[in-house]
Parts: sequence; structure tokens; C-alpha cells
Amino acid sequence: MLRKKTNGVARRPQRTSILSEVANASVDRRAFLRGSGLAIGGLAAVAATGGTVTQATAATAATGDVKRVKSVCTHCSVGCTVEAEVQGGVWIGQEPGWDSPFNLGAHCAKGASVREHAHGERRLKYPMKKVGGEWQRISWEQAINEIGDQMMSIRDSSGPDSVYWLGSAKHSNEQAYLFRKFAAYWGTNNVDHQARICHSTTVAGVANTWGYGAMTNSYNDIHKSRAIFIIGGNPAEAHPVSLQHVLKAKEQNNAPLIVCDPRFTRTAAHADEYVRFRPGSDVALVWGLLWHIFENGWEDRDFIRSRVWGMDEIRTEVANWTPDEVERVTGVPGSQLERVARTLANNRPGTVIWCMGGTQHTNGNNNTRAYCILQLALGNMGTAGGGTNIFRGHDNVQGATDLGVLADTLPGYYGLTAGSWAHWARVWEEDLDWLKGRFATMQGKDGKDKAMMNLTGIPVSRWIDGVLEAKENLEQPDNTRAMVFWGHAPNSQTRLKEMKTAMEKLDLLVVVDPYPTVSAILHDRTDNTYLLPASTQFETYGSVTASNRSIQWRDKVVEPLFESLPDHIIMHKFATKFGFADRLFRNIEVNGEEPLIEDLTREFNRGMWTVGYTGQSPERLKMHMENQHTFDRTTLRANGGPADGDYYGMPWPCWGTPEMNHPGSANLYDTSLPVAKGGLPFRARYGVERNGENLLAEGSYTVGSEIEDGYPEFTMQMLIDLGWDSDLTPYERRMIEYVAGYIDQRPETDTDLGEQSQTGPYPSDFAEQIGGVNWKTDLSGGIQRVAIAHGCAPYGNAKARCVVWTFPDPVPVHREPLYTNRRDLVEDYPTYEDKTFWRVPTMYASIQKNDFSKDYPIILTSGRLVEYEGGGDETRSNPWLAELQQNMFVEINPRDANNLGVRDGADVWVEGPEGGKVKVMAMVTPRVGEGVAFMPFHFGGHFEGEDLRSKYPDGADPIVLGESTNTAQTYGYDSVTQMQETKATLCKIMPA
Repeated sequence: MLRKKTNGVARRPQRTSILSEVANASVDRRAFLRGSGLAIGGLAAVAATGGTVTQATAATAATGDVKRVKSVCTHCSVGCTVEAEVQGGVWIGQEPGWDSPFNLGAHCAKGASVREHAHGERRLKYPMKKVGGEWQRISWEQAINEIGDQMMSIRDSSGPDSVYWLGSAKHSNEQAYLFRKFAAYWGTNNVDHQARICHSTTVAGVANTWGYGAMTNSYNDIHKSRAIFIIGGNPAEAHPVSLQHVLKAKEQNNAPLIVCDPRFTRTAAHADEYVRFRPGSDVALVWGLLWHIFENGWEDRDFIRSRVWGMDEIRTEVANWTPDEVERVTGVPGSQLERVARTLANNRPGTVIWCMGGTQHTNGNNNTRAYCILQLALGNMGTAGGGTNIFRGHDNVQGATDLGVLADTLPGYYGLTAGSWAHWARVWEEDLDWLKGRFATMQGKDGKDKAMMNLTGIPVSRWIDGVLEAKENLEQPDNTRAMVFWGHAPNSQTRLKEMKTAMEKLDLLVVVDPYPTVSAILHDRTDNTYLLPASTQFETYGSVTASNRSIQWRDKVVEPLFESLPDHIIMHKFATKFGFADRLFRNIEVNGEEPLIEDLTREFNRGMWTVGYTGQSPERLKMHMENQHTFDRTTLRANGGPADGDYYGMPWPCWGTPEMNHPGSANLYDTSLPVAKGGLPFRARYGVERNGENLLAEGSYTVGSEIEDGYPEFTMQMLIDLGWDSDLTPYERRMIEYVAGYIDQRPETDTDLGEQSQTGPYPSDFAEQIGGVNWKTDLSGGIQRVAIAHGCAPYGNAKARCVVWTFPDPVPVHREPLYTNRRDLVEDYPTYEDKTFWRVPTMYASIQKNDFSKDYPIILTSGRLVEYEGGGDETRSNPWLAELQQNMFVEINPRDANNLGVRDGADVWVEGPEGGKVKVMAMVTPRVGEGVAFMPFHFGGHFEGEDLRSKYPDGADPIVLGESTNTAQTYGYDSVTQMQETKATLCKIMPA
């Protein structure tokens, strides 16, 4: 266990000896860094915050050939390149990627120490099972057979939905895709991953505003911002390297940085204007800004007229949010918000940045839509320097979401409708009836059978209730009986006391991870518990999607260590055990037990037309990584070289087939570029009119468009009506006819068509089916290609919408958190009524009606630290990082601490209103306002004062353990996505 050497007393620096060596001897930079792990993070952090680090050119310390391998950091989603130095199959050193346009030669402390993540001695080294409460080493064969037999027994008796397949934001795109496909072949939509509890409300809010639920611009594009508005995000700690892009705009453009946060963070320390507001009042804050914008006529009227629908309804709601009312709800003076609004109006284009501070609320979808509407009002969308830059927290949480590791979609956000399943069955060349037969049916309350294939699964945020809720209250045949945690930290979820109970009730618990995670020790299970060692992402290869939608290719650094296996090999083992490996890998080459990653890439290329994951072939992705130096550091466009004209990583949508050479779309919804060069309008997802009002763009279109107005999404019928269907090649037309069911034979190539398809009118009984084939289901890509050739976006040209009529709140409104100490506001801004959705009963009003604030007066919120990531199992097992932060803590305002009799550094109990409590160290600080407490969420291994270190397998316990804030966190879920509430609950704090 690492221990601090001091308690705040001045002393000689710990690393004097190595610093003295540098002063008195010739030591090359890499040797210095290898001997000073903490210095790696420190030096890199200098580069990340505006300092200078020079590129190393010194010879390697060891003799012999040293191979340099490019990979991507496995922590946050900035996408920093890691250059590993490998000798004789051993990873001996690393450098940041100097050519990478994302990290520009910088690393944060986590990135600088990833070699230790791969080589860590505390990894799970071989398969293990619990027998009579003790961990025993077993073989892979025994593990797969025992787990498989139990799963198939559960499937036979309770149905496929009783096994929950929880995936990972750490999987590569190929592994994530295979995982979702695997769950489909098992026969369940009970599959989900970390995005549910970090940015599902972003995806729902943003996609339902203008079409796609992702970051619209890029870290690099922030260089062009004239104002930067950050709300509910702390990039200085959560995504440290991203800060260099923010600070570049601040310094070179004199761009004001505005940070809105209940806590004075390290990001807020850089702000020109810091706005402290009450947790859970984001919508009120944004409407307060818009009140001043509308009152002074600062909105962009031309932009709103041509490209926005529903702003008048927003005006009506905003009119209620006078400065006095905003201050009553948020605590922010009207004069400050007027100043912020004026700053945003006078400094355009400005960008809006948010993270989980805005998403993890019971009305998180309202928050994200409000942020979007602010940008629409200011006309900051579809322009360089503008947009909504949504920072994602895990290295491939964006990609895993895109690839469909979700309870409500298939890869590419295709949903679970019959048409979506038919599309993917065609991509997989699978018998759709066989696939349907893998899923269960159940009798609904109306007495009719419901196909589980078409119903959203239980989200990961609610898997606990799938186990504990009475079976008759669930919208699935039986309770969850087996849980597979595949690369997921359970301590990142709320209600840990109930999770412990749920884990103990399961028939089977399986953990697949390079580290055992809190899943191994939270419970008191004695049997039927398995730990399977997955390789890290440095021991395999494939693509990964950064937060800005750029896709990068990781090369394998070293072969899998110990007895670990890459995730896709483990999936192959299970598929073989379950008897569907031949079907699952029908079009995937398998070498021994390893599916070929490139074939997986090509397979999702053939199906993900919706979001444009179709143009990024493995060859193009590898070529981009090899030529990083040719890409502009701001625009991300290659200037010459083999990728000339491409945007780095071909950020999706990258339309059509790889042969089309679409460059990718760096800034979404930018009409100043042709679609063929990365331009786009807003997407036409919601029809062409609403209540007689036009939903399509008016007089706004991309450069070069032959349709100089709004238009719906493209279908074959639209091509026919426009006379553009003659532009289709014979192969493209034949494939469209195949998709429509007009012909049975799937065409292969242009030169092997057999009998030519007709070009004249189709028989009346087939005309509708053929005409209905659209840009999302055309497997040839011909509809996309022809639309783009005529300057049009395949998905149409519509207005962004401010009103989402399918959501509980069509216009975003403020609603008080379930656990609120502002009882005076509950009557004016109540929560929702209880309801059942996502298969589970969900409480709202039945909780909020109770006043917990007398006994639990302090608002509790949580967030990230720079040293650790996610649930923290990997980073707390890393000695370089573990030394930096050895204690779990709670931040308490000095006034609260003095009133409670709590001294800085003393132990305290933090207890939530549902009874969960944690024993942590008090950090007395004005970072948090009076009445607010903050805890980081990266800790685990203690539970309500008990140290659980002895429950880990020998040698696999993290260096640093601590209580999880989520033991004290409470119930609460977003009204659309079931996102958990972690940013605005209540607690009480007592001296320990």
C-alpha cells in the first residue's frame, strides 16, 4: 500500500535523487521518464496546459531493434495516440503521438502511464471461480463449459432474456459490433453498456433536435471559437488533453471562457466568468440566458427562420423565466446572466461544451435539449467554431454506442422495428425466421402476444430491478437470473446497497475484464461466480471512435499477457459453446479461434448506412494513422499526401462505400460545403410537416445542391420522381430490387449480374416496395451516391426542432430533483408521475412527495478526478497514479464543516436518504458552495466502513481502495432514457 510521506509539512522533493542525476550526468529523456513515472504525467500535463515539451530524438537505451507501434489511449475519448516502443515482444517504453492532431505530443497522467495498465502485476491472470467462498484457478475450457451449461439451463427454463449481457465502452468498434450481434443471436435485447449512464440523455436530446446524437464539431474546431460556454463539464480533470484546444481559442482569439458548475473546478479556475448554480437547475439557467437574449433581440432571426422549427414555443416558456425567478431557482443573480448572455451574443461563433454534469438527471434529456436550443437561438450551429462539443468519458464509448451495444437499438441506431431486423438479417445473410425464433414472446396486459425481439431491453441502469422486482411487474417473461459484466465497473452505478442484494440473488455472475473490478467483491456470493481475464486493448487491434466521431486504428502492441484473451476470441468461445458460431461468423474469417478484425470492420461497413460508418474501410483507417502528420491541426483535413482532402479519421458520416472516397464530416450541419466535401444540412427525421407547419428547411441548402430548398430523406421513389434513378449502376439497381424483395438472388458485383434488371416502370404490386427502399436500407449505397452526386444529403434537408412532441416534455422544462431540499419549488416544478417503461416500473412522484431534507439537508453531487478513470479499478491498480490520490474524500464547504464540527482531513460518514452510507475523509474547501458536497466516483473496495481487500483474488487487489460514492447515491432515472441521477441528491454528513 502506498503511503504519503508527509501531512502538509514542507520537505525535500521525493524525486531529488533522479533530478540530481539529470543535473550531474547525461541521461536521455526516455530513460529519465522510465525512471520517473510521476514525471511522465507531470511533463505531459505541461504540454496539455500550454507549456512546452520537446520531441525526443535520443537513441534508445537498449541495443537491438526497437519497433514503434501506434495505439490509442484506453482512458477518455479524446483519442490520444500512444507510441509504444517494443523490443523482443516486450513493451519497454512509450511516447505521446507527436503527429496526432488530437494530443499534439501531450499526455495527461493517465495516458502517460498506460504501459503499466497493460503490464500491471495486479491484472487478473487466469480464469477463476468461487468455490465455497474461495477463489480457485481453472482452465478456459472448464470456465466456458460450466458457464455455458448454466446459461443454457437458464435459457431453457426462463428464456433468453433472463441472461443479461452487459457490454463495454472499452471494446473496439469491431468487438462492440460483434457483442451486439452475439446478443441478437443469443436472442435478447437485454444488452447495454456504460453510455446508458453517461450520455444516453445526450443522444436522445441531441438526435431529437437536429438528427444525430453526437458531438457536432471537434476538439480542434474549438480553435475557431470566439466564446466557450462549458456547463456540467470539467475537461481539465476529466479530459485533460482537450484543455489545450480550449485554451488555444481562449488565448489566440481572446475568446471568453464561461464555466457554469455548482463546484469551482480546475476548469473553472481558467474561466473569465464562473457561474455557480444550484445542482439540477440547468434548464432554468439556460432559459434565464435566453430571456436576456430574446429581450434584447440578440437571437439570429434569419437562422431561426430558415433552419429552426418551434422556437416560438420556446419563447413562450422562456418568458416565464424572469431574472427574479431564475435567481430563485438557480441562485444565480440576473445581472450575471445578463452579462453572460451579452458575452455570448457579442462573441460568435461560440461553442457549448457539456459532460455528465448535465446528463445525469431525472430530466437530463431536457437539459441537453436546452443546451442545443441556446445554440440554435444564437445561430451557432453548422459553423466552424460553433456547435455542441459533447466530451465523452471512455475511449470508445462513442463507438460502442454507434455500434449498437444498447438495449434499444441495433448497430447504427436502427432501432428494434421489424424493418431494422430485416435490414441486419440481410447484412448478416441470416434467415430472419431463424433469428426471430431465438427470441421469446410473452403475453401482454392486453392479452396479445408481444415479440421480445421488438421491445427495448432493461437498461444497465436498471438491471438491479430486473433481478429484485416481482416477476409480474416486469415486461419480460422472467427475472434476470444471470449477469455478465463484460468490461464494466459496477461501482459507477447508483444504489450499490441494492446492487449487492441483486448480485447475491443471481444464479450466475460472470466478470470478463483485465482487472477483477468491484463485481468480484461487492457481494457475499460463495459459488457460481466466475472471473475471466480479458486482454487489454493494447494486446489486440482494431478501430476506436473518438469523441469527435473520428475513427482511429489501433495496432497490437504486444501479444496477450498471462492467460488473458482478446474479447472477440472469448465471444467466439461462447458462440461455439452455444452452437451458433458458424452462423455468427458466416462472413467472418476465423483463424483458429480468432475472428479476423478486418472482416468485422467490413461487415459493419456493409450495414451502417444511417450514420455513415460505411466509407471507413480498414485500409483507409490504417492509412490515416500512418499519415497523421499530413492532417491540419485545426481543420483536421489532410493537406496533400495519400489522404489528401480527407478529414482525419473520416468522422462519421463518411457516406457511401469506401470506393466513393467521401472525406468524412468534420463539422455536422455545415451548409457552406458540398455534401461530397463534408457539408450537411439538418436531418429530416420527423416527417415533412407538423400541424400544417413546414418541417423542412426554407431557402437553406448545402453548396452545390440541385434542390435549392428543404427536401425529405431520399428513397428510390424520390430518385424515380426526380429522374435521377437512371444514374444508378446495374448492380445498385439490382441490389435495391433485392432489398425490396423483387428478386431473390443477391447480386454480387457489376460484372456478375446475370439477367439485367429492368429500367422501366415496375409492376404495380412491387412499385411501392421498390420505391420504399431508402438510403438507410439500400445495401449498395447507390441511393446515397446518386443523392450526393446531385449535391444533396441522403438524409434530407430539414429544420432543427425545438419541440419534441414524442417526449414527456415536448418543450424542455425545469423539474425539481426527486430528492430536493427546496420544498418551496416542488409545487411549482414537480417531477413526473410514476410509470413503467424500459420493462421496469419507475418511481418519480411517489419519492418526491416525501420531504427528506430535514434529516438530509446537504445536496450531494459527484464527478471525476484527473488521476483516475471510470470505476477506477485499472487506474487505482497503477502505482504511478495510485500515489497521486490515495484517499477517497468528500468536499465540504467551510461553513458547513464548522457547523458540523468537522475538521479538514478527519473521517466522516456521508449518508443518503435511502440508507446507504460511506466513511470517507473530509476535504474542507470553498470549491463547493454552502449546502453542497462533492465526492469522486472512481473508488471501490470499501463498503459502509468495511475494507473488502481480503475478498479479491490474491495479487489482484487494486493498490488504492475506498468507498464508492454510489453507496450513498439514490434512486432517480431520466424520463426518456433511464439515465441515472448522480448530480443532485441529498445527504447528511457526520463526524466518524
